[in-house]
Amino acid sequence: MCRSIKTLRPPVLAEEATEDEIRAAALQYVRKVSGFRAPAAHNQEVFDRAVEAVTAATTELLADLEIRGGGGARKAS
Repeated sequence: MCRSIKTLRPPVLAEEATEDEIRAAALQYVRKVSGFRAPAAHNQEVFDRAVEAVTAATTELLADLEIRGGGGARKAS
């Protein structure tokens, strides 16, 4: 599962990661950690909250990264 999570920061990704790409990576992470591709109904809410939390953390991480090389430090976003 985690093999499908791709690097989302420049210069690996030519353009900024889209919200859909960030959410897809978060979903794959939560699936891997939980061991469920699709949770049972009684776990759906907590699964969805985890995906949203990982999406938010990933968005913040990408926005705050400083990428060095090729002209000095720059923000990833």
